Amino acid sequence: MRNIDVPPVWLLGVAILAWLQSRYFSFGLSLEGWFTDLISGLLIGGGVILILMAIVEFRRFKTTVIPHQTPTSLIRTGIFKRSRNPIYLGDVLILTGLIIRFDAVLSLALVPLFVWVLEHRFILAEEDRLRRTFRSEFARYERQTRRWI
Repeated sequence: MRNIDVPPVWLLGVAILAWLQSRYFSFGLSLEGWFTDLISGLLIGGGVILILMAIVEFRRFKTTVIPHQTPTSLIRTGIFKRSRNPIYLGDVLILTGLIIRFDAVLSLALVPLFVWVLEHRFILAEEDRLRRTFRSEFARYERQTRRWI
């Protein structure tokens, strides 16, 4: 079960729900237009870029990118100077962009729910592992860098 309890699976599940909502339960609500196409593209692209920037840092420090595993390094460089969770932030941007792309107006309510799931399923446990593993170094990092932005 741990193999499928990863953020991309949650992202895919919520994105499918949004697509189904747009396809079968749109109730005539729409944000469709060139501007929403632009915004959705920027959100999806920005999310992908954030994730790629974070993965580059993970590879550079030779530590795990997989949730539920204990990292061997505390990354504080690159995108991690700005956000403690750039991959999760990227996931949220991608989801928001997909919801807008699907024109699933009602599914915008899924975004805060997705953030809650990420925090409670992954972030809090990861931060606890980092706190136990890196102690004072993580405490300094936590004070200097915000969780999301």
